[in-house]
Amino acid sequence: MNLDTFREVIETARTEIGKVVHGQDEIVTSLLVSVFARGHCLLEGPPGTAKTLLAKTLSRTMDLDFGRVQFTPDLMPGDVLGSNIFNFQSGAFQLTRGPVFTDVLLADEINRAPPKTQSALLQAMSERQVTIDGETYPLGDNFFVLATQNPIEQQGTYPLPEAQLDRFLFKLILDFPDREAELEILSRNRNKPVGADHSAGDIAKTISGETLAAGRALIDAIRLDDTILAYILDLVRATRNDPEVRHGVSTRAADALAAAVRAKAAIEGRDYAIPDDVQALLIPTMRHRIVLGPTAEIEGRTAEDVLGAILNRINAPR
Repeated sequence: MNLDTFREVIETARTEIGKVVHGQDEIVTSLLVSVFARGHCLLEGPPGTAKTLLAKTLSRTMDLDFGRVQFTPDLMPGDVLGSNIFNFQSGAFQLTRGPVFTDVLLADEINRAPPKTQSALLQAMSERQVTIDGETYPLGDNFFVLATQNPIEQQGTYPLPEAQLDRFLFKLILDFPDREAELEILSRNRNKPVGADHSAGDIAKTISGETLAAGRALIDAIRLDDTILAYILDLVRATRNDPEVRHGVSTRAADALAAAVRAKAAIEGRDYAIPDDVQALLIPTMRHRIVLGPTAEIEGRTAEDVLGAILNRINAPR
């Protein structure tokens, strides 16, 4: 696969997703970057902003297995991973696989599950394998977690621990679309039956397993210039020395940002990265990884504010 073919695949996927999800073009592009950069993605937004719809539509454009878990306070780790159940006919224990054994896993409202259930995904997200009763089972190279959470309702929710947040490549914030986009959504749905499944449109599968592997191989061939690597490192280290940040980001985060930059460059049709790629991806890659200090919290500063200030302070290479 060459860059032109890869861009055609991306544009076709964008078009297919746009048939169902309207007004979220930037989020869709970031999701595709995440998929091809082998990263997991966390979608956060108020109810009714098409988080679940977007996840389901993305999965329908990919010719891969899809699984969904609706996270609830009574969900147990075995409900996600599976468990060994005794088979009386064979006289032996038999593994009943959970929904995690898939390619694309939608973890819907992940912050509604207690920490022990959330942590069941840690090994799966980090190593793409799970251990059940001492035996390890691979999940495959295409395993991808797309999680959603609602930031408004806090009753009955559990904050995701920093260790798990660090496993997500991006945290994408979905807001309400602009007026024109909302009007287009209403126009599209006015002739459909009330309560119809809006994800049930005619969506073509544009990304097969072979296409995904070829696209990732193309991205792997993109090398970052030393100046880009130094720029990424300067931004990452700045989060560790900023007085408004209690805990800066890790080396894992720097490596994740570098991988995302390579994917974005390929999606833009370039075999090289530029500082604009780093600047565009810094906030979605780091906003969930930094822990703000008391000064920023007292002043009402957000992670986006702090990261934006760091971007302005660190000189980009020329």
